[in-house]
Amino acid sequence: MVAPSVFYERPLVETDMPLDPQARLVLDQLEAVGFPDLSSLDPVAARTLAAADPGAPVEEVARVENRSLPGPDGEVPIRIYTPHASGRLPALVYFHGGGWVICNLDTHDGICRRLANAAHCIVVSVDYRLAPEHRFPAAPEDCFAATHWVAENASELGADPERIAVGGDSAGGNLAAVVALMARDRGGPSLRHQLLVYPITDRALDSPSYSENAEGYLLTRAMMRWFWGHYLPRESERVAPYASPLQAEDLGGLPSAHVITAQYDPLRDEGEAYAVRLREAGVPTKHSAYAGMMHGFFSMGDAIDVAQQAVEEAASELVHAFERE
Repeated sequence: MVAPSVFYERPLVETDMPLDPQARLVLDQLEAVGFPDLSSLDPVAARTLAAADPGAPVEEVARVENRSLPGPDGEVPIRIYTPHASGRLPALVYFHGGGWVICNLDTHDGICRRLANAAHCIVVSVDYRLAPEHRFPAAPEDCFAATHWVAENASELGADPERIAVGGDSAGGNLAAVVALMARDRGGPSLRHQLLVYPITDRALDSPSYSENAEGYLLTRAMMRWFWGHYLPRESERVAPYASPLQAEDLGGLPSAHVITAQYDPLRDEGEAYAVRLREAGVPTKHSAYAGMMHGFFSMGDAIDVAQQAVEEAASELVHAFERE
């Protein structure tokens, strides 16, 4: 196993900069309205608060369909976004963030629409089971089942079964990384790419970025302890690779990856460390370190210009992966 305290030298130190003014404005506005640290709430109250956030701007797509698919313990709701495009399209199976405890299809509706349009792909958003009602490994098993279902039913969806990617932000980035591992370990489905937006990759919570960004940048160290406590209460599971993919002994044989991190994010170092380990394992990996940004910026395109750039870059990497022979 990889030691929980092992982190890597940051590759883009020279680009460090103060918090972006637009990001600062977002944080100031949240402070002005008294936005609480979620760790002070119970899960139901935290979900209600998260649901009040409209998220990314809503773009029109050709079609949106709500469905459900058979999961390991009942039906798993999904939302399918089809862009204005012709022919059999590639597909991105997307897992929302929210620390495995909060958020849903609606909170991430805007970002799924943007990715569908920008990457010219079908996006299947997965409403996996949440903790603490459904603890690990419920979420990754739901997400794997959804990915397998998309591959098996691609033709019905108008998708190409040979061009499927997984992606997600924060806890969703964790689930995307884990599903890629599960697909490799379980003999499929074959995946083209993994989009990992400020992913959670380790339970250790001991990296320098956890100290540097413990408070004041939307996601706090206390919130991450709260999320992990609801999702993974057993100490024996803290190094399980399907919970903490950075702890996986072997990352070889995985699909290409695009890892996005933010300078002012407690998760920065573990995302960077995962990108380094993927490269060391021979996985084609692009790491985009966004200086001046904080956790959550990816879906803030209505308030932060850099967020639009990040989505466009993520879409470009998806297109490149889908076009690769």
